[in-house]
Amino acid sequence: MLSAALMAAAPALAPSLAQAQSTSVYGTPGLIETPTAEMYPDGTLAFTSGVLDQTLRATMTFQMLPWVHGSFRYAVIEGFDGEIGDRFDRSFDLHFQLREEGRTSPALALGLRDFGGTGIYASEYLVATKTIRDRLKLSGGIGWGRLAGRGSFSNPLGLLSSRFDTRSDPRAGNITETGRLDFGNWFRGEAALFGGASWAYSDRLTLLAEYSPDLYTKERDRIGFEVSSPFNFGAQYRLKNGAQVTAAFMYGTTLGLNYSYFIDPRQSVAPGGQGASPPPLQPIDRVALASWNLPDTAAPGRRQQVLTRSLELEGLRLVYLEDAGGTLRIGVENGTYGQAAQAVGRAARVLANTQPARVQSFDIALMSNGVPLSSVRIARQDLYELEHDPDGAWRSFARAEVSDSLTLVRGGFTDAAYPNFSYRFGPYLQASFFDPDAPLRYEIGAQMGLDYTAAPGFTLSAGLRQPAAGNLDDSQRQSNSVIQRVRSDWGIYARESDLRVEHLTAEYIWRPGADLYARTTAGYLETMYGGVSGEVLWFPADSRLALGAEVNYVKQRDFDVLFGFQDYSVATGHVSVYYDLPGEYHAQVDAGRYLAGDYGATVTLDREFANGFKVGAFFTLTTVSFDDFGEGSFDKGIRLEIPVSWLTGRPSRDRLAQVIRPVLRDGGARLNVRNRLYGVTREARAQQLAKGWGRFLR
Repeated sequence: MLSAALMAAAPALAPSLAQAQSTSVYGTPGLIETPTAEMYPDGTLAFTSGVLDQTLRATMTFQMLPWVHGSFRYAVIEGFDGEIGDRFDRSFDLHFQLREEGRTSPALALGLRDFGGTGIYASEYLVATKTIRDRLKLSGGIGWGRLAGRGSFSNPLGLLSSRFDTRSDPRAGNITETGRLDFGNWFRGEAALFGGASWAYSDRLTLLAEYSPDLYTKERDRIGFEVSSPFNFGAQYRLKNGAQVTAAFMYGTTLGLNYSYFIDPRQSVAPGGQGASPPPLQPIDRVALASWNLPDTAAPGRRQQVLTRSLELEGLRLVYLEDAGGTLRIGVENGTYGQAAQAVGRAARVLANTQPARVQSFDIALMSNGVPLSSVRIARQDLYELEHDPDGAWRSFARAEVSDSLTLVRGGFTDAAYPNFSYRFGPYLQASFFDPDAPLRYEIGAQMGLDYTAAPGFTLSAGLRQPAAGNLDDSQRQSNSVIQRVRSDWGIYARESDLRVEHLTAEYIWRPGADLYARTTAGYLETMYGGVSGEVLWFPADSRLALGAEVNYVKQRDFDVLFGFQDYSVATGHVSVYYDLPGEYHAQVDAGRYLAGDYGATVTLDREFANGFKVGAFFTLTTVSFDDFGEGSFDKGIRLEIPVSWLTGRPSRDRLAQVIRPVLRDGGARLNVRNRLYGVTREARAQQLAKGWGRFLR
């Protein structure tokens, strides 16, 4: 659902970036079906839909590193399961480039295809690709598993160990066994050769030919797929926006067609930005107070009114104000800008335009519901000196001081800051993927959020949803879980609820000390659970590392998602480690007790671009055995997070987020609590401010 929205709204990569390699029907760099040793441009997201005979394959591929890409594939094979019906298959791929192409040497890559699914497409390969005079590319390699059909021979790795000579098929395509990493079969059994060529007839048209050893044995036995020739021939056409369309005659019996669309997360839909320009700096001897007919000696209350109004025009709310002579300290809440650095920059300009000349520096504290997160000290003179400097943004960050803002808050909250009431109203879309009875289920409706911050850090919040249309509540599948059904009864919640109280909570966030944050939340915490949640976080303002701990006691809510509870209750909790890796990567490990009473850990790795676009993957292993977990074997998935500003070019803090799980089961299920402290505080840390500081002067 989210990928379709991206393809509809986002620009594809320019042809010069996308045309470096063709994309196979498997949705990865390749010819028609066989892989090549090529890579997409770093950071590329590729969405491919391919069809042949009775098979549809939809693939999302992400170039995680310059030398690694990963893929998630969803395939529909008509009639594959006989009387049961069609097979809806999920699989993952990994592709590693071992060596880049040189002047005389080919690129070399190693790949795993379908290494965690039912094994229908399971294969491994080693492939080389060489470009000859820019237009001709030759590829060849050796494959195992599915790529070891026609012309197979004894595994050359058998020279190293006899264990490489045989390959078992313990899953045999059994969907209840899917999800396990079958290390014992990788690069084992017989092998076969494959290869092919691509010739760029023009910048748009490329001709393809390949030799594929795939015999489609399982499809032949189950749906009668015929393979009369190992040769496939195709033509690929690149559209003006860089997307690719490929048509092929395959295996001497059938036609294949696939379409690939490429997205560069760094390239926003409206890269120039559509928001209002920042206010121009007024000469320091003619600050804006004069334009309000106010002298430098104006009453503090009147000066505060001017400052409050000026910040409101920039989408910021003034909640704290302290005049320390040569330094003015303010606290602002940012409800407008996706990059906190842009909020700091707008606030600094407003201060420069409204404060007397005697004020030489500004301490701008970023705050959330009255809780100070961090403070940025800006020298007033730097704003004027660097305003038109080509490298002004980065030089200004080098001169700025980011620190813990706890010492800034000494009771200087403005009179109008609290209590504060806010609300949100609009549509929502909820999607569920990979139900065997309906691969895509959805629900649309209206939602409302209400927040009443009675005092700094203390907020009463409610969230309501009213479904209007969709098929999410049509699911009749019964959970077959042998452990406590903490998530797998989601279909019952969808069927038996109408107007829903998504959450109804009292929340208090405070600062126990320097670099420390704490949160307590009580009430209906999420759709399925209510109770009490407590959390502490250690996160210095200039640290890449953060450490947290959370404890919860919850009961399962009634299926109508109103005010009742079921009998099941559980104590859960996790300790968490968060780390900003060099570059655009972020790692998180959560270890503890999950909702079903199982113990284990979740590992998450995200790639986060400077504009807030995020692509990541996670997996969870707990004390629930693979057999007890059921289909999928363990929890894992991919998550996308796209800033609305990336799509619209206008400042916004809203984000579109989607978790893509092959299957939702009960093992490794964690409570969904709003406002976990790391998410609340991270945007104000030095590492994140640095990533977004390019917008400081915008």
